[in-house]
Amino acid sequence: MTLDPAERFARLRLARTDRIGPVAFTQLLTRYGSAGRALAALPGLIRKSGAASVPPPMEAVERELAAGEKIDARLLVLGEADYPAMLAALDPPPPILWTRGRIDLLNRPAVAVVGARIASAGGQRIARGLAQQLGQAGHVVVSGLARGIDAAAHEGAMTTGTVAVLGGGVDDIYPAEHADLYARIADQGCVVSESPVGARAQARDFPRRNRIISGLARGVVVVEAEIRSGSLITARLAGEQGRDVFAVPGSPLDPRARGPNELLRQGAILCEGIEDIERAFETLRTLRAPAPPPLVFDEDAADPAFLDRVAALLSPTPTPRDEIARALNAPVGRVAAALLELSLTNRAELLPGGLASS
Repeated sequence: MTLDPAERFARLRLARTDRIGPVAFTQLLTRYGSAGRALAALPGLIRKSGAASVPPPMEAVERELAAGEKIDARLLVLGEADYPAMLAALDPPPPILWTRGRIDLLNRPAVAVVGARIASAGGQRIARGLAQQLGQAGHVVVSGLARGIDAAAHEGAMTTGTVAVLGGGVDDIYPAEHADLYARIADQGCVVSESPVGARAQARDFPRRNRIISGLARGVVVVEAEIRSGSLITARLAGEQGRDVFAVPGSPLDPRARGPNELLRQGAILCEGIEDIERAFETLRTLRAPAPPPLVFDEDAADPAFLDRVAALLSPTPTPRDEIARALNAPVGRVAAALLELSLTNRAELLPGGLASS
């Protein structure tokens, strides 16, 4: 699919609109058919619901595009042919990606290798060797450019193909001592980010970064990680996305082994080498349930009384929209439209899988 320049611009502008995350972005595209029409409809939604989700000025989007062009970065927009197929299949996919380097790597079979920043020498050796073997077997290795296991994985796959996913902008080198590693990946591999060019990574950006790491890959290997770590968040996201989760076992005496060992207790696949990964990929996977039918929005959702009734059923615990519809004896499409409008006023948070919370 080829998007015309106006629609590409509109999708970037919609993606940069406050309070419109990937779920709302996807639902607005579904409801209005294009980002251009969604942007045109936003003023009406704002007037009816009192939302503060005003799209950024055209000049701000033009500045972001110019900043990307200045560093020779390429923008990939959801709906384009070069957009990674593995990410497009997520619920919901990231609306846009900035990239530097070889975008062809994003549509090749990939495995993510992640782990502790303060990694042992043995853990780094395992990550480097496993990444090298994965590359030789035809897999791109995806990681997050962090210290320790991530850096070792990138090094091991440098000559065969590696992708670094960043929390900040595609030009945000973090940590700073990885400037040389970053430059080599941008030259020989690919650097990816969902954040605007020039943005500096914030704590809130890393869960989104981790979701892209797992989303690009068929499986995620955790080498070393403590119980509370970003690597285990990546593993959890991988499981939610239907990816295989692998864990390299370690000594119970090493705190860095607690994360992988806990994953093994939860059903992760034991990984002592590439043979374990290939064996899992060759095994017939469990058939998944068919995709739900396309969501059809009901435009009568803007009745303030109905919006209040939907909002009253929300809680901090994520609730399926189908359950809300049953409680109200209302069509799912009307509830979905109401949730979308409530999200613009910060009265609801839209979550993957048709869930919402207050």
